[in-house]
Amino acid sequence: MKVAIASDHGGLNIRKEIIALLQELNIEFVDMGCECETSVDYPDYALPVAERVANGEFDRGILICGTGIGMSIAANKVKGIRCALAHDTFSAQATREHNDTNMLAMGERVIGPGLARDVAKIWLTTEYQGGRHATRVGKITQYEQNHN
Repeated sequence: MKVAIASDHGGLNIRKEIIALLQELNIEFVDMGCECETSVDYPDYALPVAERVANGEFDRGILICGTGIGMSIAANKVKGIRCALAHDTFSAQATREHNDTNMLAMGERVIGPGLARDVAKIWLTTEYQGGRHATRVGKITQYEQNHN
Protein backbone atom coordinates (compact mmCIF):
# COMPACT_ATOMS: atom_id res chain seq x y z
CA MET A 1 0.00 0.00 0.00
CA LYS A 2 1.18 3.51 -0.83
CA VAL A 3 -0.33 6.47 1.06
CA ALA A 4 -0.25 10.22 0.49
CA ILE A 5 -0.66 12.41 3.56
CA ALA A 6 -1.10 16.15 3.96
CA SER A 7 -2.41 18.74 6.37
CA ASP A 8 -2.95 22.44 6.57
CA HIS A 9 -1.62 24.54 9.44
CA GLY A 10 -4.37 23.23 11.72
CA GLY A 11 -3.32 19.59 11.39
CA LEU A 12 0.47 19.66 11.72
CA ASN A 13 0.74 17.78 15.02
CA ILE A 14 -1.66 14.97 14.15
CA ARG A 15 0.01 14.58 10.73
CA LYS A 16 3.32 13.98 12.50
CA GLU A 17 1.66 11.31 14.67
CA ILE A 18 0.20 9.58 11.62
CA ILE A 19 3.53 9.70 9.79
CA ALA A 20 5.11 7.94 12.76
CA LEU A 21 2.34 5.32 12.59
CA LEU A 22 2.92 4.79 8.86
CA GLN A 23 6.60 4.25 9.55
CA GLU A 24 5.82 1.77 12.35
CA LEU A 25 3.48 -0.16 10.03
CA ASN A 26 6.10 -0.11 7.24
CA ILE A 27 3.62 1.56 4.90
CA GLU A 28 5.14 3.48 2.03
CA PHE A 29 4.02 7.12 2.08
CA VAL A 30 4.68 10.57 0.72
CA ASP A 31 4.25 13.62 2.95
CA MET A 32 2.71 16.41 0.88
CA GLY A 33 2.88 19.16 3.54
CA CYS A 34 2.33 21.70 4.87
CA GLU A 35 5.28 22.81 6.98
CA CYS A 36 3.95 26.12 8.26
CA GLU A 37 2.09 27.35 11.29
CA THR A 38 0.68 30.36 9.49
CA SER A 39 -2.73 30.08 7.90
CA VAL A 40 -2.90 28.28 4.54
CA ASP A 41 -5.84 27.18 2.42
CA TYR A 42 -6.82 23.53 2.94
CA PRO A 43 -7.88 22.95 -0.71
CA ASP A 44 -4.27 23.62 -1.74
CA TYR A 45 -3.32 20.43 0.14
CA ALA A 46 -6.47 18.30 -0.12
CA LEU A 47 -6.93 18.53 -3.88
CA PRO A 48 -3.42 17.43 -4.94
CA VAL A 49 -3.58 14.42 -2.61
CA ALA A 50 -7.06 13.50 -3.86
CA GLU A 51 -6.01 13.83 -7.50
CA ARG A 52 -3.00 11.57 -6.97
CA VAL A 53 -5.15 8.96 -5.20
CA ALA A 54 -7.79 9.18 -7.94
CA ASN A 55 -5.23 8.68 -10.71
CA GLY A 56 -3.80 5.60 -8.99
CA GLU A 57 -0.44 7.02 -7.98
CA PHE A 58 -1.41 6.31 -4.35
CA ASP A 59 -3.74 3.66 -2.96
CA ARG A 60 -5.03 5.87 -0.16
CA GLY A 61 -4.79 9.38 1.22
CA ILE A 62 -4.97 10.90 4.69
CA LEU A 63 -5.83 14.55 5.29
CA ILE A 64 -5.79 16.54 8.53
CA CYS A 65 -6.99 20.09 9.20
CA GLY A 66 -8.59 21.77 12.19
CA THR A 67 -11.89 19.90 11.94
CA GLY A 68 -11.34 17.59 8.97
CA ILE A 69 -14.50 18.97 7.39
CA GLY A 70 -12.93 21.29 4.83
CA MET A 71 -10.39 18.68 3.76
CA SER A 72 -13.08 16.02 3.29
CA ILE A 73 -15.33 18.36 1.31
CA ALA A 74 -12.48 19.39 -0.99
CA ALA A 75 -11.26 15.82 -1.51
CA ASN A 76 -14.74 14.56 -2.35
CA LYS A 77 -14.95 17.00 -5.27
CA VAL A 78 -12.38 14.85 -7.11
CA LYS A 79 -13.91 12.13 -9.28
CA GLY A 80 -13.18 8.69 -7.84
CA ILE A 81 -12.59 9.83 -4.28
CA ARG A 82 -14.55 8.55 -1.33
CA CYS A 83 -13.18 10.51 1.60
CA ALA A 84 -14.63 9.89 5.04
CA LEU A 85 -14.35 12.14 8.06
CA ALA A 86 -13.78 9.85 11.05
CA HIS A 87 -13.03 10.67 14.67
CA ASP A 88 -13.86 7.29 16.21
CA THR A 89 -12.70 3.75 15.59
CA PHE A 90 -16.15 2.36 14.75
CA SER A 91 -16.60 4.85 11.90
CA ALA A 92 -13.06 4.24 10.65
CA GLN A 93 -13.74 0.52 10.42
CA ALA A 94 -17.21 0.87 8.94
CA THR A 95 -16.13 3.33 6.28
CA ARG A 96 -13.54 0.86 4.99
CA GLU A 97 -15.72 -2.26 5.31
CA HIS A 98 -18.89 -0.73 3.86
CA ASN A 99 -17.85 2.26 1.73
CA ASP A 100 -14.42 1.25 0.41
CA THR A 101 -13.12 4.71 1.23
CA ASN A 102 -9.81 5.64 -0.31
CA MET A 103 -9.25 8.75 1.79
CA LEU A 104 -9.53 9.58 5.48
CA ALA A 105 -9.94 13.04 6.98
CA MET A 106 -9.48 13.98 10.63
CA GLY A 107 -9.52 17.20 12.63
CA GLU A 108 -6.74 18.05 15.06
CA ARG A 109 -9.04 20.35 17.06
CA VAL A 110 -11.52 17.47 17.42
CA ILE A 111 -9.40 14.39 18.06
CA GLY A 112 -6.36 13.74 20.24
CA PRO A 113 -3.15 12.18 18.98
CA GLY A 114 -3.71 8.76 20.57
CA LEU A 115 -7.20 8.34 19.17
CA ALA A 116 -6.06 9.72 15.80
CA ARG A 117 -3.43 6.97 15.62
CA ASP A 118 -6.06 4.34 16.52
CA VAL A 119 -8.50 5.66 13.91
CA ALA A 120 -5.82 5.76 11.21
CA LYS A 121 -4.49 2.30 12.07
CA ILE A 122 -7.93 0.73 11.89
CA TRP A 123 -8.70 2.56 8.65
CA LEU A 124 -5.39 1.47 7.11
CA THR A 125 -5.72 -2.19 8.13
CA THR A 126 -9.43 -2.82 7.51
CA GLU A 127 -10.42 -4.49 4.25
CA TYR A 128 -13.47 -3.68 2.15
CA GLN A 129 -16.16 -6.34 2.58
CA GLY A 130 -17.79 -6.01 -0.83
CA GLY A 131 -20.95 -8.12 -1.04
CA ARG A 132 -24.11 -6.09 -0.55
CA HIS A 133 -21.94 -3.00 -0.07
CA ALA A 134 -20.51 -3.32 -3.59
CA THR A 135 -23.91 -2.56 -5.10
CA ARG A 136 -24.17 0.63 -3.06
CA VAL A 137 -20.64 1.80 -3.81
CA GLY A 138 -21.25 0.90 -7.46
CA LYS A 139 -24.27 3.19 -7.57
CA ILE A 140 -22.13 6.08 -6.34
CA THR A 141 -19.47 5.32 -8.94
CA GLN A 142 -22.08 5.06 -11.69
CA TYR A 143 -23.65 8.38 -10.72
CA GLU A 144 -20.25 10.01 -10.66
CA GLN A 145 -19.40 8.69 -14.13
CA ASN A 146 -22.73 9.85 -15.58
CA HIS A 147 -22.69 13.33 -14.04
CA ASN A 148 -19.10 14.56 -14.32
